[in-house]
Amino acid sequence: MNKLHMIAKGVAPILAALLMTACAAPEFKQPAIEVPTAFKESQQPEVAVKTAADGSTWKQAQPAEAQPRGEWWLAFNDPALNELINEATRANANLAVAAARVKQARAIAGIAEADRIPQVGVNAGAQRVRQSDVELGLPAGTPVAPAKVFTANLTASYEVDLFGRVSSNVAAARGDAASVEANYRSVLLAVQADVAQTYFRLRSTDAELETLNRTVQTREENVKVNQRRFDLGDIGEFDLSRARTELATARAEAIGLQRQRVTTEHALAVLLGKPAASYTAGNSPLLDGTLLPVIPAGLPSSLLERRPDVAAAQRAMEASNARIGVARSAMFPSLMLNANAGGTSANTVADVFKWSSRSWLLGAALSMPLIDGGRNRANITRSEAALEESVGTYRQSVLTAFAEVEDNLAGLRILAGQTAQIEDAVVSARRSADLAQKLYTAGRSSYLDLLDAQRNLASVERSAVQLRGNRAVTTVALIRALGGGWGDAPPTTLAQK
Repeated sequence: MNKLHMIAKGVAPILAALLMTACAAPEFKQPAIEVPTAFKESQQPEVAVKTAADGSTWKQAQPAEAQPRGEWWLAFNDPALNELINEATRANANLAVAAARVKQARAIAGIAEADRIPQVGVNAGAQRVRQSDVELGLPAGTPVAPAKVFTANLTASYEVDLFGRVSSNVAAARGDAASVEANYRSVLLAVQADVAQTYFRLRSTDAELETLNRTVQTREENVKVNQRRFDLGDIGEFDLSRARTELATARAEAIGLQRQRVTTEHALAVLLGKPAASYTAGNSPLLDGTLLPVIPAGLPSSLLERRPDVAAAQRAMEASNARIGVARSAMFPSLMLNANAGGTSANTVADVFKWSSRSWLLGAALSMPLIDGGRNRANITRSEAALEESVGTYRQSVLTAFAEVEDNLAGLRILAGQTAQIEDAVVSARRSADLAQKLYTAGRSSYLDLLDAQRNLASVERSAVQLRGNRAVTTVALIRALGGGWGDAPPTTLAQK
């Protein structure tokens, strides 16, 4: 017996250590991801002085390094845009939903934290009881009078965290809360970027309408001139009919573009949390001289710290890892301590609080599953699979983040090259249209030659306007892909709703 006692005494600590190790949450390990040293498209072309469509010169804005990274829209130096984003941040419905989810997640984390401390409560009650004569050990038929019973006691319970169930559950709840907060920041960034992109699309549409209106004016002048020449017999009806056709076509295009404008305006109203019927955006064409900031991409490694969706995936992994510990702890004993003190079974309320009615109870309950049909083992497998899923989601988020930055860097590079060429084309097209007008007026060329030159000019000018809008929208898209900033990751705080 002594030998057995000594063996048991030596083995017990080892078994306890093995049990503790077996049920604890595994150590979280950051998934290995290949991070490039630099973005392939990060080499920006040198900023040069450009020739605008009206022959003036303008220069692209300097890099936005000096601008606050949290309020990235300030880099555009547009007071109207600043006001719209501030308004959307206050009133957007999707943002309010995300903020409510943050409150829920924080509350759930608080519920999990409550299991760390003893739970104390008070019970009080009153009953009117009539026991049977048999229960009281009296002869059958003995009359028993009903009695009043009053109780009041203080209760306390506490789960001893033997195998890490409570701590793992708290870690999982904290990870969930952090993930939801990161999702809130992702929604916030999405709303702000959507407002900026919709705003620039609206201004680009206004600029297109302005270009089309100039084309309509040109067509109206052509009709007047051709009508006068037709009345004088200088030209036939063919040129006059052609001029009227072109005028009607230009007017139709301008009317059709109005549909695009009102649709964009309605989308902006929704982002601002307003009914579409009560919001009207003023006319504000995106002019040639609009300065667009050059956004530095920074290092790919810092992107993982800035992107809120990547941060959300990271926290979700940590929560999934902690839940493995919760699942493992269900296979091992749980120890619950209970205490009860107070007055019981008094016949009057006053008697409940008398010293003679005092009672107390201290207890400990140890429980563990013996046969569960494989339920707990299956739950562990499910938790491990959930971790694998969250790791895959994290990897995909990182790859998507890198791709979006590269896409928008490439887009800005290509659009810059297109813009340089289209600006040259605008200058040449205006010169060609001017020469064609003079030749037609002098009778040295046909109306078809003039019409061809004017059509070419209208097309090139409209393309220039569209490119201008695309560059503004893509600049915002790059900022969004960078997580709402550039360079080093700025400190992030959850906006209070």
